[in-house]
Amino acid sequence: MAKTKSKIKHGDYVLLLSKQRSYLVKVENKKLNTDFGIVNIAELINKNYGCIVQTHLKHNFVVVKPTIIDFLNKKARMLPQAVRPKDAALILAFTGINADSIIVEAGTGSAWLCLFLANYVKHVYSYEKREDFYQNAKRNVELSGMKNITLKHKDILQGIDETNVDAVILDMLHAEKAVSLAFNALKPGGWLVVYSPYIEQVKAVTAEIKKYNFAKPITVENMLRPWDIRQHTLPKRQGLLHTGFLTFARKIF
Repeated sequence: MAKTKSKIKHGDYVLLLSKQRSYLVKVENKKLNTDFGIVNIAELINKNYGCIVQTHLKHNFVVVKPTIIDFLNKKARMLPQAVRPKDAALILAFTGINADSIIVEAGTGSAWLCLFLANYVKHVYSYEKREDFYQNAKRNVELSGMKNITLKHKDILQGIDETNVDAVILDMLHAEKAVSLAFNALKPGGWLVVYSPYIEQVKAVTAEIKKYNFAKPITVENMLRPWDIRQHTLPKRQGLLHTGFLTFARKIF
């Protein structure tokens, strides 16, 4: 039996997708001015995802459910620099955290990594000590509609409330000071992940990790280089090269 297509409801966020551009918009009684003409958004209510909507200039968009990346790129308000998708994806790949995993992270920043991880895991507890960052992260989380995130306006160095967690992810200054707290919060086999913008912090974190019963830590740098596909194909001269270092260490017991 074929699955019934889900209907678009008032208040949903939808992605209007075409070859030229895409628009993330909330479904309500309004019109959207695009580069290709005006779309009557209210007409989408009760239509199926996957339908085609046409602007008054006869430009077609397909209406799809947005992914978490669509939301982060188009709606989330960024204050501090966020962990980029290439690094966030590597955290999933190296640790194997999944839909049953409980994660602790600090600091929240703009909640970019927090929201990315929450799309894959059971629950994320996120610590942020700065009031302005916390309020912006709260706004982004509420706008996303995700319910498996607990934001804490607290310096993680004051203590981690959670225990027996699957991963602790640190993106903060002086992350080495939180290694002992992370070790105590992790379950055996759980992962400590530290994102460091510069190599001096990597060295400090690694030295601290070696004081505890972790398996040998590894540090990686992930570089992304797009290619220009044409008659004579070449790598593009610009790419997302160094963003930071990721250090991984797994608790033994």
